[in-house]
Amino acid sequence: MLEGETTAIAAPAPWKSRIGRLIHAEPHEVKAVFLAFAYYFFLLSSYYILRPLREETGVAGGVEKLPLVFTGTFVAMLVAVPAFSALAARLPRHRFIPITYRFFTANIVLFWILFEFGPAGIRGGAGRAFFIWTSVYNLFVVSVLWGFMADIFRHEQGARLFGFIAAGGSAGALTGPLLTTWLVKPLGTANLLLVSAVLLEMSVHCVRALHRWSVAAQNFRPHERGAEEKPLGGDFLSGIRLVFRSRLLLGLCLYVVLLTTTATVLYFEQAKIVLRASGDPRVRTALFARIDLVVNVLTLILQTLVTGRLVRRLGIRFGLGLVPVLTILGFAALGAAPTLFVLMAVQGVRRATHYGIERPPGRSSSPT
Repeated sequence: MLEGETTAIAAPAPWKSRIGRLIHAEPHEVKAVFLAFAYYFFLLSSYYILRPLREETGVAGGVEKLPLVFTGTFVAMLVAVPAFSALAARLPRHRFIPITYRFFTANIVLFWILFEFGPAGIRGGAGRAFFIWTSVYNLFVVSVLWGFMADIFRHEQGARLFGFIAAGGSAGALTGPLLTTWLVKPLGTANLLLVSAVLLEMSVHCVRALHRWSVAAQNFRPHERGAEEKPLGGDFLSGIRLVFRSRLLLGLCLYVVLLTTTATVLYFEQAKIVLRASGDPRVRTALFARIDLVVNVLTLILQTLVTGRLVRRLGIRFGLGLVPVLTILGFAALGAAPTLFVLMAVQGVRRATHYGIERPPGRSSSPT
């Protein structure tokens, strides 16, 4: 707490002090931390309902058409990133984030209308568009969240609080696949879109409440007043310029390209195996949700029990080299036994290692 705040803020309730000690928060931060936890929880719950639906639309549209859909995703990214950057550079965060999320919510409802009421010919095209759209959606929603967290919490607060906030994302990453598995049969695949839209809208309400908390907190920090009205700043080319100035970043980009290429090949194999396993869209959607659930449980275990010890003892180079080795072993296992069980094991171990060791909590998932 900054000097001068203690005289302006009444003594905190005892329960706030007790809860604050558990989550390493000051009493006046408890409300904001739980709002941030809920924001991340609702956001990832919403996304992890959309993700198996995306996989199902990709399979239903024909595995042979997936390369074309991936090309469409690449083109959509080229269009969306500059537009997103231009909007972020001009709007303050408390307007930009709700506008962005509600735009995506409107998209979800539109896809529900097309899937539920559209003619058969339109549904096929809508499925391919949904696959591309979900990949673009995933690129932005989590990055926006962490940008917002970095804006409203100071560096010292982030060091204490972001671990608990990230746990909200972990809880959401488990809840979304579970909800999909439980609800896909009684509701059907299309109606799950409405569940996702409701969860995304709830995250918007958390953003607004966090903004109000941030404005109130700045009343006690005069030098920060008005920060909430500033746009996020930056532009589309600033990140590219930074990459080409750094050999380290260029090397990391090449690593990501190679890793994504192998992940794409594995994704195509996953689509073929799941398509052979069942002809029922609801069953396939539940299978994709179970794969996500396995990945997210293993990721949580790795982040909690393994990652820190592994990096301290063997170094970050070993961690970065682990996923390529596991990918090679996974391809060998699938070549020997291309079954659903082996697929779930390979995807679970590979993606969990990728998310749990290479990428910190708060990750967003790649299109594959």
